[in-house]
Amino acid sequence: MKSSYELAMERLNASDPAKAKPLSTEKKKALAELDTKYKAKIAEREIFLKKQLDEAIEKRDAKEYEAIQKQVVSERARLTAEMEEAKERLRAE
Repeated sequence: MKSSYELAMERLNASDPAKAKPLSTEKKKALAELDTKYKAKIAEREIFLKKQLDEAIEKRDAKEYEAIQKQVVSERARLTAEMEEAKERLRAE
């Protein structure tokens, strides 16, 4: 098992700009497309869940409202993580 110091050093070395290879124009375009795609997915989920939040407010259901709020945060985090993974795979190619 690695110590936190070793893990931090690995991350530091991995993020070293001197070692990073420059991105081609095609990869930059692909990364921009990924950004656009996932931002749209996030917006779509937030719009859908906003409707449910409004319904919960109308029903005055605090538990449902809180559950939907948690779902909004969870969905946003999941999609953002998914986007970052896709970007890392693209950069690694």
